[in-house]
Amino acid sequence: MPELLHTCYRIGEIDRSVAFYVALGFEEVRRMPIGSDATNVFMGLPGDGARLELTYNHGVSDYEIGTGYGHIAVSAEDLDVTLEQLAGQGIQPEKPPYSVREGGSRICFVRDPDGYRIELVETSG
Repeated sequence: MPELLHTCYRIGEIDRSVAFYVALGFEEVRRMPIGSDATNVFMGLPGDGARLELTYNHGVSDYEIGTGYGHIAVSAEDLDVTLEQLAGQGIQPEKPPYSVREGGSRICFVRDPDGYRIELVETSG
């Protein structure tokens, strides 16, 4: 059966993006130079492999996200605790946690340093 291998998007600065994703619980799996033009940084959640490929094109500091990008979603066992930990690292949610429907999971969104939206989905309760 097919499986999702990874998602890739372009970043403006490696260290700030790696720090953001580490704050969300990811770990850097490896870096791979692409000739002299770019560097791919593979990030993954513990035990899940490199599911996020961050591509830094040397000399390019920002991108337009465009209208096609939505978000990636990451689980959070306790959303309030997660947001408190992120706040300690300067990461703020777009708005307070909420549920899309009655009885649904609590969610909220944060943005990475390049402006990409990341949905945090509470898995407890």
